[in-house]
Amino acid sequence: MNVGRALAAPLALIVAAGLAACLSTREPAPRYTAPPESVTPPPIPGAVPDAIPRIEPRARNGNPPFYDVFGKRYYVLSSSVGYWERGVASWYGPGFHKVRTSTGEIYNMYGMTAAHRTLPLPAYVRVTNLQNGRSVVVRVNDRGPFVGNRIIDLSYSAAAKLDMLRNGTAMVDVRTIDASLPPPVITASSGAPAAATAAPGAALAAVAPTAMAPVAGSAAEPSAATPAGSGAAAASPALFVQAGAFSDPANAERLAEKLRGHGHGYGKVFVRDDQIAGRRMYRVRIGPVPDVAEFDRIVAALERAGINDAHLALD
Repeated sequence: MNVGRALAAPLALIVAAGLAACLSTREPAPRYTAPPESVTPPPIPGAVPDAIPRIEPRARNGNPPFYDVFGKRYYVLSSSVGYWERGVASWYGPGFHKVRTSTGEIYNMYGMTAAHRTLPLPAYVRVTNLQNGRSVVVRVNDRGPFVGNRIIDLSYSAAAKLDMLRNGTAMVDVRTIDASLPPPVITASSGAPAAATAAPGAALAAVAPTAMAPVAGSAAEPSAATPAGSGAAAASPALFVQAGAFSDPANAERLAEKLRGHGHGYGKVFVRDDQIAGRRMYRVRIGPVPDVAEFDRIVAALERAGINDAHLALD
């Protein structure tokens, strides 16, 4: 698929009353190719500054209570504060340059923006490439992506700064930034990230705009964020697919044994025993996974086995 292809035709969306913005679908860009002649040459990616979070009113367009795409319902969150998710990012470029976003603004592939399915628009998020430690701040002003298990669609410049243009995708950590609060000082964040699902979500973790070092032997799942301009990227953490989490160890072992004998070649399946917020949790994980292709393969196999809430996790 040509990276610069535009939408073949407008989608007829069944949306909640009041949705005035047009929602678009995109496939992950496999690689960057020369833009059409009507698109000016891109600036040096590193020269494009990150988005600067500021307090903004909720956009009049693009924020219905819910909307439907391809038979799946997405609920727009009432607030972006504290939202955190891990998964696969894609990017969109020349085919959408100067096309209206869901807020009604004009998409600029050279800006530091992004599309998300459920965050209120606009919102500011820090996106960290978990495969190389690079990190950027973008302003979310569009809806998408609606393809596969992708959780965020980045602009060309944002993807370039994260060094994901060639592969087209990357495993990332996405955390919202509350512009009304000063950047918090955080050493580690616990809990599991909110999955990008079609059901209402909730804030689960504090924003982590600064780099945090892993805590040896801790159940916490720290951010691997490294500011884009800080020089060498941080070492890539071990990444896994989490198939389930249980308070009863017997249930966790039962699922692990099922996956080990399922015949789909998941790879190493194990149960991680952690203390989280004073509770003992037993998390069934697969991996480590080396890249997006392997992550997609495992998630697809789990879905065929009836497990639809698997998500990216790290140690």
